[in-house]
Amino acid sequence: MCFAHDAVPPIPPVQGAAITHERLHLTAADGTRFVAFEALSDAPGQGPGVVVLPDVRGLFSFYEELALRFAELGRDAVAIDYFGRTADDPPRSPDFDWSDDVMATTQEAIRQDVAAAIARLRAADADRKIFTVGFCFGGSNSWHQAASGHGLAGAVGFYGHPLREGFPKGAPAVAARVGDMECPILGLMGGDDPGIPDDAVEEYRGALDAAGVENEIVIYPGAPHSFFDRKADMFAVESADAWARVTAFIAANE
Repeated sequence: MCFAHDAVPPIPPVQGAAITHERLHLTAADGTRFVAFEALSDAPGQGPGVVVLPDVRGLFSFYEELALRFAELGRDAVAIDYFGRTADDPPRSPDFDWSDDVMATTQEAIRQDVAAAIARLRAADADRKIFTVGFCFGGSNSWHQAASGHGLAGAVGFYGHPLREGFPKGAPAVAARVGDMECPILGLMGGDDPGIPDDAVEEYRGALDAAGVENEIVIYPGAPHSFFDRKADMFAVESADAWARVTAFIAANE
């Protein structure tokens, strides 16, 4: 499990920022209509865009808030839902049982959904720089997109598992795809995450280095899985550093 239903990104809103936002439907190449949340800056279509990939719960308020924070910084953002093929549209109740839906996701379906979000962000500029940013299940999915032919400028993953196979269905481990990655990678990991031990993270770093993929992999000692949460105030310093690294990574590669 990643964030709780009432989690909030630990990022202060930018006061006075002029943004627009809406929940809308996008259509994947296989015809699936799925929900996404779009947040546009005060200069929409300008600068890089961001596709936000949620954790196993799918699209909920944490990721909509995160998209808003990107837009306040001048980065148009689209946060996607994974479950257009299997579940009712969000918003969903706090007790939504996502387990069957997430196990039904496939690597190809997520690739198509991300492609639809990218097409939305590139509607006025086919060469627009696009970044993916994901968390947990979305963290590894973000890295997978770097090897999926989207022409990304960068892929950011918070505590994604780099060595897990078959999640989503049909996916090899992220570390096995480094030879196909086309952009820099940023990884932000909890040093006290029993599900993703440090040696797995170091194996991923080594694979990226060996493949010549530009990367920055950060392990925060003592931080747990899902540390990036306003309620986890004891990890406020780590969260602030992680957000600074995300914004710097985008600025350096746009």
